[in-house]
Amino acid sequence: MNSTPAYKLVRRDDPATSHDAAESINATEMESVVADAIWFFGAAGCISDEVLKALPQHGYSTVTARYKQLKEKGIIFVDGTKRKGLSGRGQMVMWHKEFYKGDTNV
Repeated sequence: MNSTPAYKLVRRDDPATSHDAAESINATEMESVVADAIWFFGAAGCISDEVLKALPQHGYSTVTARYKQLKEKGIIFVDGTKRKGLSGRGQMVMWHKEFYKGDTNV
């Protein structure tokens, strides 16, 4: 998996501590962990609540922050399909590229 540049992990107006943190973490390793968790759900795909449940040792923002990069890299796909989450609201279903059967241009 290609390394995610630190500038994609913070906003320009974030405090210096956020920029320091972005430089110090291994985002690519965490992306692999999240991608593997999504892969585990296979053709059924999964919602964020399910990924978070599969990775209880990682914090909410540590996991959810990886979705954008994984989508940009073409590793996971979403197509507008939703399932009800724990809150009762719809969450987008995500599929690992090995299992996604829809249009990859979404």
